[in-house]
Amino acid sequence: MKKPDSPDPTIKLLRQIAFVSALFAVVLCILILVNWLQLHRADPLNSPAVKTMIDRLGSDPDNAQLREQVRTLDLLSRKAYFTSQWQIRTGGYLLLISVLIIAICLKTIEYFHKKLPDLPEIKNNTYWIDRKINRRWVGYTGGAVVLVTLVFAFLSHNELENMLGNAVSRGTDTISGKNASKNIPLSTSGKAGSVPDSLLTLATGDSISSDTLLDGYPTWTEIIRNFPSFRGPGGNGIVYQKNIPVSWNGKSGKNVIWKSGIPLPGYNSPVVWNNRVFLSGANETRREVYCFDAKTGKILWTARADKITGSPAKAPTVNKETGQAAPTMTTDGRRVYAIFANGDLIALDFHGNRIWAKNLGSPANHYGHSSSLMMFRDMLIVQYDQRGSANVMALAGKTGDVVWKTARNVKVSWSSPVVAFTGKKTELLLAAEPYVASYNAGNGKELWKMDCISGEVGPSVAYADGVVFSVNDYSKLAAIQIGETPKLLWENSEYLSDVPSPVASGKYLFLVTSYGTAVCYDAKTGEKYWEHEFDNTTYASPIMAEGKVYIMDKTGTMHIVKADRTFSLVVESPLGEGSVCTPAMVDGRIYIRGDKNLYCIGK
Repeated sequence: MKKPDSPDPTIKLLRQIAFVSALFAVVLCILILVNWLQLHRADPLNSPAVKTMIDRLGSDPDNAQLREQVRTLDLLSRKAYFTSQWQIRTGGYLLLISVLIIAICLKTIEYFHKKLPDLPEIKNNTYWIDRKINRRWVGYTGGAVVLVTLVFAFLSHNELENMLGNAVSRGTDTISGKNASKNIPLSTSGKAGSVPDSLLTLATGDSISSDTLLDGYPTWTEIIRNFPSFRGPGGNGIVYQKNIPVSWNGKSGKNVIWKSGIPLPGYNSPVVWNNRVFLSGANETRREVYCFDAKTGKILWTARADKITGSPAKAPTVNKETGQAAPTMTTDGRRVYAIFANGDLIALDFHGNRIWAKNLGSPANHYGHSSSLMMFRDMLIVQYDQRGSANVMALAGKTGDVVWKTARNVKVSWSSPVVAFTGKKTELLLAAEPYVASYNAGNGKELWKMDCISGEVGPSVAYADGVVFSVNDYSKLAAIQIGETPKLLWENSEYLSDVPSPVASGKYLFLVTSYGTAVCYDAKTGEKYWEHEFDNTTYASPIMAEGKVYIMDKTGTMHIVKADRTFSLVVESPLGEGSVCTPAMVDGRIYIRGDKNLYCIGK
């Protein structure tokens, strides 16, 4: 037999590369298959210890330590999800690359062979046929293993996502008690008030790392179980809970659980998170934040907003109906934030300790600053439409650093931001002359704007089922159909508001004027269904809950009407003192800030 020639160095190198790639592909196949097998053999989120912890929280919803443990599990499971998702996706890509390298190397080796090898001494007429069949079966077997591995990788990815989604859902549904999920209508249809948890994760389309999740911000489920901002979750005037009281009397004490005096005046509304109610108050020399016990009304702590770098020495001159503490605070369940008429902005933890504070510059307007604060994820949204320097910004809740800031070519406004999930993304909606504008809540980029509003804008917008509603006195009521190219759906100038913000469902739009007239429109056509005069000035914005609209006038009387196309008054409940503040509704209770006292209404 003729001794074979020594292999060409290039061919030898290609064979080594092919061998290493094949070995690497085999290891990847094994790892992905083991991942799939382990996922079906053990569910770490359904371990007896975790089940016991969730059962304990269901029977003891006020256990803060246990609640934090469940929250930690939620965050860790999310991190595990993102990590596993990256590993599986990357492993699949590497496996395909390895197979491609093997194929290229083998084809190149075949190309470099310029002559057939010598036949073995043993004569075998089927030698080439057998060799061809063997190579074919090796290729088929390898391809099948790779294909099966990729299928398992896909199944493993989906299985992990479903498992974590169900586990986190079970955990968050237990956070507020055994029956909490029965009281909260959750939907992802894009209708009014139906917002998935993606509002807080990837709704804007921008990326987010697992490290960001570890810092923590509330899920949408947590948000709708509380009342974290002006007009509730997202600032849209919709309450997602049930068993909201309808009948009370402040003078007789009927259904008044407690009332507590407020040390300093202010026209901001209560915000509520779990067992804490927050308000701010101020005069020309003092600015304070108050934390009330939601069960007893006792003031748990008072925090002074003072000694802030850049704060003006003298309080600004403001209109008496605005005051020094008009903007409503906001909270993300980790910290609470307040802003005052002099531009001082402060962040506190739930024990009243200052986290950070800064001055945004003395507001340049003739009534006083009143735009309320809003949270998105772990960012604090501030609408700061001042004379000569209008902008909207997002500050890191943990540090106060500016995450993004967008200049706005608008006049001074007193309206507040609204955050709404519009079906495919989360939009930040603002109103100021001359337009209603939408921004990407994650990065501040302008998405669209519609020139449809004028004057000194005070009311915030309302959103429902793909339509944004804006209104202002001496301007017009406008319905904007949003989309890639927003269009004016309808407009009306018969009834207008200069203070109360409208509220909408998929069917109806409810508007209250400052002189006390309530109006109901068809949300899609603008047809007026009814109007009713309550005869008293109204500054508080209407709130919609359980098919009813709550409208409180300045005397403190709450007019509750059915959210229907025909006017039907359910009941009128007096507070016993005047109020201009929008109520907060949570956990079967209503919190109302009167001129002097904070009231808790419930059974």
